[in-house]
Amino acid sequence: MNPIRVILIEDHFLARMALHSVLSSHPQIKVVGEASDGQQGIDLYHQLTPDVVLLDLRMPRMSGFEVLQHIRKDFPTARCIVLSAYRGSEDIYRAVRGGAMGYLTKDASGEEVTNAVLTVSRGLRYIPKEILHRLAERMPSVDLTPRESEVLTCITQGFSNREIAEELGIAEKTVRIHVSSILEKMGARDRTQATIYALQRGLVDLQ
Repeated sequence: MNPIRVILIEDHFLARMALHSVLSSHPQIKVVGEASDGQQGIDLYHQLTPDVVLLDLRMPRMSGFEVLQHIRKDFPTARCIVLSAYRGSEDIYRAVRGGAMGYLTKDASGEEVTNAVLTVSRGLRYIPKEILHRLAERMPSVDLTPRESEVLTCITQGFSNREIAEELGIAEKTVRIHVSSILEKMGARDRTQATIYALQRGLVDLQ
């Protein structure tokens, strides 16, 4: 099995050292590059096209949100895990909406960081339950049909309508109808909010 190739985009040297040490100790993970600022991180991604990126949200000159936007624009399938010292719901929402597949706080354990990389490398989201509980949205309970539940699971994994159609063996037009129904039942304004609500309430299983 080929190792999971990871790059670190973090402006604090000691934090990068700690992440490098933790991840390099796992036999399935290889840190292939490090960047100390956003632009360097973008250039490094273009050069190495890693499997997973660990990205600090708060950096000088260019924020992690901007880096995420640039990377996802050129590489829509990029798998990024954002790191933040904050647990606020707005940061989580912006990160997920920007395409992040994982969200970790700076005080996450080495085991949690490793698990996040392994999970995201498989194309699944990784957002710890304690982070989800910080989200402020309070929505009514919803009653989804079995097919809507299947579609919602695909949404939380970041699938497009076309990918959902292929996964479930249904027409893309049918997927759009299901997505509209899910958003209406949840009272969600977009797929990102539906994803966060689904994860927060345990409607889907990340694993």
